[in-house]
Amino acid sequence: MNRIHPKGLLQSKWTKVAVQNKEKHFVITDVEFDENQKVIHCVIEAVINHHQYPLDWHELKDATLWRVGWK
Repeated sequence: MNRIHPKGLLQSKWTKVAVQNKEKHFVITDVEFDENQKVIHCVIEAVINHHQYPLDWHELKDATLWRVGWK
């Protein structure tokens, strides 16, 4: 299980375990919080082609899907 705090999401770097479309390395480019400081919107961007995808940030905790940093 990857440990990540919502406040540390923005500009964090991630490696996808199962590569699709040659997209392996990603950066969190946008995070929005509600009035209770809970994440309501998160966008991840592929480094290779700059495609952006909405993401449930809780998925990043799953070590079978994501690794912290670029590896």
